[in-house]
Amino acid sequence: MLKVEDKIKVGVIGYGNIGRGVELALAQNPDMNLVGIFTRRDPAKVVPKLANSKVFDVSEIEKFVDDIDVVILGGGSATDLPEQGPHFARLFNTVDSYDTHAKIPEYFSAVDDAAKEGGKVSVISTGWDPGLFSLLRVIEEAVLPQGESCTFWGPGVSQGHSDAIRRIKGVKDARQYTIPVESAVDAVRRGEQPKLTTREKHLRDCYVVVGEGEDQKRVEEEIKTMPNYFSDYDTTVTFISQEEMDADHAKMPHGGFVMRTGVAGENHKHVIEFALKLEDNPAFTASVLVAYARATWRMFREGQNGAKTVFDVAPAYMSVKSAEELRKTML
Repeated sequence: MLKVEDKIKVGVIGYGNIGRGVELALAQNPDMNLVGIFTRRDPAKVVPKLANSKVFDVSEIEKFVDDIDVVILGGGSATDLPEQGPHFARLFNTVDSYDTHAKIPEYFSAVDDAAKEGGKVSVISTGWDPGLFSLLRVIEEAVLPQGESCTFWGPGVSQGHSDAIRRIKGVKDARQYTIPVESAVDAVRRGEQPKLTTREKHLRDCYVVVGEGEDQKRVEEEIKTMPNYFSDYDTTVTFISQEEMDADHAKMPHGGFVMRTGVAGENHKHVIEFALKLEDNPAFTASVLVAYARATWRMFREGQNGAKTVFDVAPAYMSVKSAEELRKTML
């Protein structure tokens, strides 16, 4: 068993769904140790999941520059990570789950500049999509260059979209369910290679709690017209009470499919499908972040720096097993 001083030392910024998931995931990885949870809330009022977890004000994290190997950023993509990502990349090796797909190139550039300035490694946009699904899309396309790819998400709760709704003025709580259009999924599985628009692939179903006296029509309009999140989809908005939210929407399942249909050889048809069925979206996303935190530290120790994505990370960096163990047990 590794001694504490030999383990990868990890800090977590933010203690929402992702932060709590990271705390528990780290406890399942024998080569990693949680140094501290750093929050914008009053640390005295934050009760961690595990008794030995320490909580600090986020303003104190710069005191831990020499005590933390990797920082996992648990903030949301709408407003937190665009600021936190570049800021902390100058000081620490970082991992995040930035998921605003349309803005990933500019986010990568900002984090890359900061990480190179600080001589650190930052792996951005990990999780399962972007993240594992992104990796599978590249592999599937490389294997079947003559074909069509299609990704379906859900049915389940999208953390990023739910968070985006909660940032709207007057919204107290929100859950957004992403629902694949079944007829579209079936057509791809049959190898038909349909040309599907964004709207034809998914529905977005939103449940929202607003403060007393808030204009529901305004909130609904802001949701449905939100670029990068809802404007390109058929979206329904249902206003409910906090009691209904707590009773009916407390769980956070999710999942999806990465599919590619194509031909190889003498026009032989092939279908590749990678699927996830998640009982708890944040718990799984947190586990992916932790695996990439291990990879981040290993790349840093090799002398790498700058921003990286899942496309740049060899799977061996993510595993707790040695290269010899991987060849013996996994190949």
